[in-house]
Amino acid sequence: METSDDPQIELLLQPWASVCFSEPTKLMAKAWFCDSSYILLLSDLSNMWYESANTEVIQQRSKELNKRLTAPVASILNCLRNLLSPLLEGKENSSVSFSCQLSSSTLILHMKSELLGLPFYWDFHCGAAPLEMMSRHLLRPLMAMSLGLHDQVQELASLLLQKDAEIEDYRENGATLSLERLKTEPFKEESFLHTFETKTLPQACCLGDGRLFTSNLKSLYLAVSQQQARAACKQHQAESEDPGSLNHAATQDPTEKSEDLPVMEEKTETQLPSAQHLEEATVPSSQAQKAQMPVVKTKRKKAKGLFG
Repeated sequence: METSDDPQIELLLQPWASVCFSEPTKLMAKAWFCDSSYILLLSDLSNMWYESANTEVIQQRSKELNKRLTAPVASILNCLRNLLSPLLEGKENSSVSFSCQLSSSTLILHMKSELLGLPFYWDFHCGAAPLEMMSRHLLRPLMAMSLGLHDQVQELASLLLQKDAEIEDYRENGATLSLERLKTEPFKEESFLHTFETKTLPQACCLGDGRLFTSNLKSLYLAVSQQQARAACKQHQAESEDPGSLNHAATQDPTEKSEDLPVMEEKTETQLPSAQHLEEATVPSSQAQKAQMPVVKTKRKKAKGLFG
C-alpha cells in the first residue's frame, strides 16, 4: 500500500471496518496513528464524526484522565493503536472496554484499559465531520466503485454473449456435450436485469450497520482509495514544482473551466493538512478510460448495457 506524508491521505488509505463499541451502538470506523498524532473517523450511515488530535491535545487529555500515569505521547499513541487495531481488523479485544455517547453533532467514545500496569482511560472527542470529509471517504469512493462495477458487468455481459455465439457455432457444426449437466441456457440481458432489480437489488439495499460493505467490498474500496490518493499526491507535487500555476489561475477568466486547478478553501479550526488537495481526488482516470472506450470497441459488436 502506498504511503504519504499527508495524514489525510493516510486516513483515506485505511479501510472502513464495522465495530461494535458497545451494545447496541455499531459504527463504521477507520483510524490512522503516527508517533505524534491520530485521526479517528466514525459513521452510523446517517452521521459522520471525526477527531484529529496532535501532541498538545494528547498530553493535556492524558493528564486530565490519567493523573497517576506519566508517559510520553508516543507510548500513549502506541497503546491506543494496539487497543483499537484488533477491533478495526474484526477481532475481539477483551483487554479494553468502551462506552459511547453520541448525537448528530458530537460523539464521545470512552475507553478503559491498562498501560504500564496502571488503569488507563481515554476519551475520543469527535465532532461532526465536514461535508468534504464525507465526500472524500464515502461519496466519491462509492461513486467510483459503482462506475467500476457497472463497467465490469457490461464487459461480463458482452463476454457471455460472445461465449453463447461460440457455443452455438459449435452446436451447428455437430458438437455435442459429453455431460448433459453442463448444458446452459443462452444469456438474456433483459431477464438477467429483471432478476437483479426484483431480487438482488432489494437485498443489497438492506444496508444494516454497514458490515456487508466493510467486509465484501473492502479490497475494492482500498483500490479506489489508492487511485484517489495517487491523484492527490501527483497534484500536490505538480503544485510544488510549479507554484506559478496558482498565480495563473488568479488571472484566468472565471468563466473558463479549471478542472485541473486545486480548490482553495478556508482552513477549518482543526487545520487538517492538505485537505484541499484531496478534493480533486475523484476518479479522473476512470472517466478518461470510459471516454476512450468507444474507440477501443468499434472493432466488435458491443453488447447493450445492463443499466441503460
